Amino acid sequence: MSIYNPGDIVLVNFPFTDLSSYKVRPALIIATKGEDAIVIGIFSNVPDFLKDSWIVIEESSPYFKQMGLKKRSVIKTEKIATIHNSVIKAKIGAISSEAMREIKSTLIKTLALN
Repeated sequence: MSIYNPGDIVLVNFPFTDLSSYKVRPALIIATKGEDAIVIGIFSNVPDFLKDSWIVIEESSPYFKQMGLKKRSVIKTEKIATIHNSVIKAKIGAISSEAMREIKSTLIKTLALN
């Protein structure tokens, strides 16, 4: 059983897509199964050009503080990883239910599930 829930924002060793290494970064838990969590990477480098699969979290958002992020960030819904609970370093916050609905909708489009 997981001690984390969908919507939690945690710090994890997030793998690079080529699996050559990883970087500690925030991630959003979108699902849990047993002792594993499916997470989406959150990145603080927000480029000027945004993809349709990205959701920017602005510091001016009324929910920004509860997310535990330090600065404006982007959730990249194509950056998905399954991790064991033991590699989660800490829970830093949680996302609002409104933002979670937007992320789920974007994720469905990203994965072409509609």
